[in-house]
Amino acid sequence: MRKTDEDVMCDEVRLQEILKVLDRLRELSSDHVILVEGRKDRDALEYLGISGDFFQIQSSGGPSAAAEYVEAHGGKAVIMTDWDRRGGNLAASLREILGRDNPGIDLSVREDLSRLSRHYIKDVEALDSLVDRLSADPRLL
Repeated sequence: MRKTDEDVMCDEVRLQEILKVLDRLRELSSDHVILVEGRKDRDALEYLGISGDFFQIQSSGGPSAAAEYVEAHGGKAVIMTDWDRRGGNLAASLREILGRDNPGIDLSVREDLSRLSRHYIKDVEALDSLVDRLSADPRLL
């Protein structure tokens, strides 16, 4: 299927917006724990140039352990769970455990990436391939 000029413009804008959100995550990663579901999510973010203190929820004890880890490491976190139903439930659970009114907890990066990529992908682990795919379109360069 051939892309129309309108599709390309949408993809160009989408890519630029995703890159802006990733820049925000990069900045937050300097003093926030990045909460991801698993290793593949961490790998995808690292591939995209995000480094920092990651906590893998699935393999490290679940939401309660994540909350304890965040508290022991400065009390600030970026919740980066998938944007499917399971990831949404996990994000809500983490938000509740970490404190609804806690200003050190960021959900905006997850929400923005979900909004920008929901028609293409549903999880963090596919974010690297989406950025690669959008970047590879020669009409976007």
